[in-house]
Amino acid sequence: MEKIRPKYYITTAIAYTSGKPHIGNTYEAVLADSIARFKRQQGYDVFFQTGTDEHGQKIELKAQEAGITPKEFVDNVSSEIRRIWDLMNTSYDKFIRTTDDYHEKQVQKIFKKLYDQGDIYKGYYEGLYCTPCESFFTESQLVDGKCPDCGRPVTPAKEEAYFFKMSKYAQRLIDHINTHPEFIQPVSRKNEMMNNFLLPGLQDLCVSRTSFKWGIPVSFDPKHVTYVWLDALTNYITGIGYDCDGESTEQFRTMWPADLHLIGKDIIRFHTIYWPIFLMALDLPLPKQVFGHPWLLQGDGKMSKSKGNVIYADDLVSLFGVDAVRYFVLHEMPFENDGVITWELMVERMNSDLANTLGNLVNRTISMSNKYFDGVVTNTGVEEEVDADLKAVVTGTVDKVAAKMEDLRVADAITEIFNLFKRCNKYIDETMPWALAKDEAKKDRLATVLYNLVESISIGACLLESYMPETTEKILAQLYAEKRSYEELGTFGMYPSGNKVTEKPEILFQRLDVKEVMEKVEVIQAEQKAAASKEAGADEKAEDQDKEEQVIDIEPKEEITFDDFMKMQFQVGEIIACEEVKKSKKLLCSQVKIGSQVKQIVSGIKSQYTAEEMVGKKVMVLVNLKPAKLAGVLSEGMLLCAEDADGNLSLMTPEKEMPAGAEIC
Repeated sequence: MEKIRPKYYITTAIAYTSGKPHIGNTYEAVLADSIARFKRQQGYDVFFQTGTDEHGQKIELKAQEAGITPKEFVDNVSSEIRRIWDLMNTSYDKFIRTTDDYHEKQVQKIFKKLYDQGDIYKGYYEGLYCTPCESFFTESQLVDGKCPDCGRPVTPAKEEAYFFKMSKYAQRLIDHINTHPEFIQPVSRKNEMMNNFLLPGLQDLCVSRTSFKWGIPVSFDPKHVTYVWLDALTNYITGIGYDCDGESTEQFRTMWPADLHLIGKDIIRFHTIYWPIFLMALDLPLPKQVFGHPWLLQGDGKMSKSKGNVIYADDLVSLFGVDAVRYFVLHEMPFENDGVITWELMVERMNSDLANTLGNLVNRTISMSNKYFDGVVTNTGVEEEVDADLKAVVTGTVDKVAAKMEDLRVADAITEIFNLFKRCNKYIDETMPWALAKDEAKKDRLATVLYNLVESISIGACLLESYMPETTEKILAQLYAEKRSYEELGTFGMYPSGNKVTEKPEILFQRLDVKEVMEKVEVIQAEQKAAASKEAGADEKAEDQDKEEQVIDIEPKEEITFDDFMKMQFQVGEIIACEEVKKSKKLLCSQVKIGSQVKQIVSGIKSQYTAEEMVGKKVMVLVNLKPAKLAGVLSEGMLLCAEDADGNLSLMTPEKEMPAGAEIC
């Protein structure tokens, strides 16, 4: 009778099709792939879904700029994203697109169901409207009866929209989070959601738009299109066959709820508040766990095409190879804090960990087997005390790796495997095969030493498969070793005695010269800059150069005393969450970490920054500004910006890395 395998359903966030993903975006797909592969190795029936999020105003505008239809635009970008996921050897089972017909039909049915049962209602954004700013204001927000942002006249206006009753399910969600401590990971993300959003009280969520057309139309009110998050989040159920009319597939009934939603920390709120509430309204179980992973950051600051410092997966692969890139992004990312990637650090890890610790170990073990025994690996059973320690480390590694993977500590799991390889290198130093080879009486001992090394490397290579699959295949091929089942990885001595290794070992990882690599990087960065310049256009480039040469004189304000200045408290803040203010087209609402506190600050910067790109920034904050309401949202401070003559804004950020809460004086 065939053994029934436990199911495991894992998803990534679907990638937004606004452009080519950089290595920080690609990291998530590789991370999910390593978890999916490890679960398969353990015997789970795994379904790994990823894909692309393809609707929204930003895409509509980008398509207009490119002179093509939105569908043509997303077809191109989605294809590029899939190419990169394939390049990185990700073993997804499903690549969903939110423009897929079956997904769009289900989104329409879900919207209608939620509307019919009273969870969605039609309402309005209502207030005094400023046409140039495209923003609504209340009477109390006006300055001298005019727009507080631009000073122009305002007129009464309404904008029709559909809203979801979030508060109806808020307490139920709070109870679920409290009784399921594993639901949101890491714990810091859970605390952020509870303290900053759920406990203060949820506002109803706008779930439709009329200001653009590139979205899924509301079936019973086609001038509205579905809000992108209600559209995008439902991919996790539509992709496995959910049907709103009760005709869901066997796959959905088997696989749902998802075991793990793997997402970036910047979208944790959508996945742990909006998504669970949508599911509750649909009377569906909640996913078992949502893990908000940290970011992989560029070492010298924010990635920018114009700077030429954006790091893409295909550029990394061209210099280091797929598995070296996979190793780096998985091993260098801490569990909870952001990781850093630089070209120089890649070279360092390539040379030390991959070429030296692993590559050199495999190469010299095979070379010694050929030199001393014509490649024949024999277990003669001549054991010494040092062998027992090696075997204990090797056979104990599988449980250590499993424990780390259970907690999603992937970097730590890889470290355990490389500890195995380091122990093998130490074993060579302890046994000194070259010295044993000089004494004919110790030939059997030498044979056992080499057998132990080949066996240890075979086990280590099998454990490495989830993270560096091509490297595993290359190592096992050179040892003429079989891939082992998960249950066999804790057993030492399964390599067949008398087996023969390859005559000519392949160099797994070539040591690199950092100077030569950086010369190639300069070419890549120059090409990026040229492409960015071409994209912006020669006129815009000349305009930017003119702006850099400009100076601005502003009307001076009255002098203040030093005592006046000392009343103001400036500190460095870190933006941990950000969202658009639904009653304003100009305002963003940021949750700003300042020391041990989190302040909510509303800023009129939406024309210059998206909510997504705000998260993670270190900014200058006026902390002790008297709280005030903007567009009905409480603001507890001020983010400081510079403004040029054309009204372009730039947030004030510290030149060097500073902790959140550092005093600005």
